[in-house]
Amino acid sequence: MPRIEGGTAVRAGSFLALALLLALAVTFAGAPASGAKAERAGGNSDSPNFLIVLTDDQDVDSMSAMPQVRKLITRKGTTFKNFYASNPVCCPSRSSILTGQYSHNTGVYRNSPPYGGFAVFNDDETLPVWLERAGYHTGHIGKYVNGYGADDPEEIPPGWSEWYGSVDPGTYRMYGYTLNENGNLVTYGDYDTPDPANYQTDVYANKAVDFIRRNAPSDRPFYLSIAPLAPHVEVYKRPSDGDDDAETPTYPNPRPAPRDVNRINNLKLPRTASFNEADISDKPEAIRARPLMTGAATGQTRNRYRSRIGSLYAVDDMVKRLVTTLRKTGDLKNTVIMFLSDNGFLLGEHRIPNGKQYPYEESIRVPFEIRGPGIPKKEVRKQPGMNVDIAPTVLDLAGIPAAAPIDGRSLMPLIDDQQYFPGRAIGLENWCQTDEKICYDPDDPTVPRYRGVRTDRYAYMRYPNGEQELYDLKRDPAEMQSLDNRSGYAPERAALSRLLDRLQFCNGKACRIAPRLKLKAGYATDIRAGGKRCVRSAVKLRIRGGDAGDVVGAKFLIPDDNVEDTKRPIRLRIKRSELRKARPTKLSAQVSVLDGRIETVSKTVPPAC
Repeated sequence: MPRIEGGTAVRAGSFLALALLLALAVTFAGAPASGAKAERAGGNSDSPNFLIVLTDDQDVDSMSAMPQVRKLITRKGTTFKNFYASNPVCCPSRSSILTGQYSHNTGVYRNSPPYGGFAVFNDDETLPVWLERAGYHTGHIGKYVNGYGADDPEEIPPGWSEWYGSVDPGTYRMYGYTLNENGNLVTYGDYDTPDPANYQTDVYANKAVDFIRRNAPSDRPFYLSIAPLAPHVEVYKRPSDGDDDAETPTYPNPRPAPRDVNRINNLKLPRTASFNEADISDKPEAIRARPLMTGAATGQTRNRYRSRIGSLYAVDDMVKRLVTTLRKTGDLKNTVIMFLSDNGFLLGEHRIPNGKQYPYEESIRVPFEIRGPGIPKKEVRKQPGMNVDIAPTVLDLAGIPAAAPIDGRSLMPLIDDQQYFPGRAIGLENWCQTDEKICYDPDDPTVPRYRGVRTDRYAYMRYPNGEQELYDLKRDPAEMQSLDNRSGYAPERAALSRLLDRLQFCNGKACRIAPRLKLKAGYATDIRAGGKRCVRSAVKLRIRGGDAGDVVGAKFLIPDDNVEDTKRPIRLRIKRSELRKARPTKLSAQVSVLDGRIETVSKTVPPAC
């Protein structure tokens, strides 16, 4: 049995140490991932197809209302439990998905000009541009980025072989919206007439089915993105206020498809630990100013919740239709399907009746499910991922390099190896929107509402007025008590602040920084017959590297066992009898550092003598 030197061992159950494969080497977009990308080259018949379903404002918990997604994607693929939107609002997040860059590099900080929206977004070099350039047939259906079509509804952004983009402001209507269909403007129905034939999600589903039937199977792979409105609110303001016009709120709740209207009447609003939080004295000024939600406010939140869930039922139906069509065309096995949202949504948590943009888990965490060739089935990954990882993951699977700096990283190393943690930190950033009445500096819209960082354990935010928030998510997953003033967390707060300093203006490779750590192995060797080395002593493992002083714990992964050490100096002694005799032994450690990041480091030692 392994013995900890200078610490205590905690048994966590036996399992085989998994090889890191090429995971540790893949730190840039386009690098080949093991297993899932065998014999694929960009743009030819061996390349996978891609089907991306991007919902709008969907929180993770609402996935429980989507049985078809769970059956056809979740159970057939891999789920990321901790997947985030770096800037949790529509246009900035979608820009990051298309480019693999943070908002501070795309220049899209908000939903509307002068610091956001379609007019600001530079789409000359994006994921569809790179894919089409490499030979992919690309298509888009639905919402693009906020403001698209407002100035020129007939414009088609670069990179799209087929285009069915929704034209603003009609994007936010379940009926009475207009699509630019390859240069032709087509309007579907009327806002006040809930005609099943014109329900937005179903129309998008019909177009997607047609796209797949025409392009699968084919020697030319395809990339299709579908972006329905659900479960976002509808946005509608009548052009006149005449007596004959029905009253319509500016932000009415989303409408379910007519077939689903009666399914939502008895849905109960989930009430998490932070729902209508009683004590918010630890929160920043903008949250402390919020009153407790009254019965009326709770009822409005419940109604919005019901409408949101109702609108997702049609998205669930759409996913079933798309998977069925892919199966019938014979191309399902060669298609990577991703399901995600642009940002999450709050429904009463921390006294916020509804909304996004906040740095709390319900707002920044989004669903992400992936299935396809080489993707493990029925598996969950706990490692953090984010929206800037979508583009490099697609490029990795397609074998295509990016033509611009990428801030994200391919998720394939994490998918290939559930024990591999890359020492990842998620940068968070959000700017005040133009229509906000409460902003820390309304006279300077370039000032961010907050900047923050999310690691494997902690969430830390800084605000322009000097306020901070710090949550230990291992002990307080509902973010009920900020620890920013707790002296016992001063070292962690300082380490997180330093990390945020490095991330808030990062670019490219600098955004993928990891702790400087390595696993050192000390042992004595002999020479076997044939001249090969073998280990004749116990092996002493130690964590070394420039950031070794920040190490607070490690879980050592060794054959048939694992050992956790939370005391320093962190080291492990492995008996020679526990090493493999026929082949080298891979030894790894998941190392936790002061700022809450976890990094997997490994060392291979010769066979035992």
